[in-house]
Order: sequence, then C-alpha cells, then structure tokens
Amino acid sequence: HNFLPFITLFYFFKQFTFPHIAYNLTMFIGILYLFLTFAVCFILVHIVRFAYIGLKSLKKKPPEPPKEKPAPAPKTQPVYYIVEKKRVKKSGYSEPKEIQFKK
Repeated sequence: HNFLPFITLFYFFKQFTFPHIAYNLTMFIGILYLFLTFAVCFILVHIVRFAYIGLKSLKKKPPEPPKEKPAPAPKTQPVYYIVEKKRVKKSGYSEPKEIQFKK
C-alpha cells in the first residue's frame, strides 16, 4: 500500500508524455554517441600516427658536417686494358651434313 500513491502519480503523469519525443531523444543520444565514438577513434589514430612519425624522426641521426677533402694524390700512369672484339655472327650457314645409320 505504500507504493500506491507513486503508482497513481506515474499513471497521472504518463498521460502527459509523448512517446515520439522519447523515441526522438533516444535516437538523438544514439547519433550523438556515434559521432563521439568516431571523433575519439579519429583523434586516437592520429595521435598514434604522429607519435610514430616523431619517434621515427628521433631515431634518424643528424647529418654530419662535411669533412675536408684530402689532398689529391699525384697522378699515376694510365692503366690500359686489353678488350677482345666480339665475334661477328655468320650470315650464312653451310649445307647440313647427312648422317647414315647402319642397318
């Protein structure tokens, strides 16, 4: 009997609620959660991506300053190589040889 006043108040206020408003509200909340999930995933992916790029750039060594060129060595005698000429392909072929087998 203690819940009877609350139950009657619930049914009294229920007549003033509109089901389509509650449906639209839950739909709005669902769409809001969808966009929030997308935004959080988008931000996390880009944070990880930029962190990877940053770590990769830290591992690269800075370019070394250019060293002084050593004095050029004195010129030596030129070296000559013997190169064989390519053989020219035959333009014509001789008659084929006939081979006879013993019977």
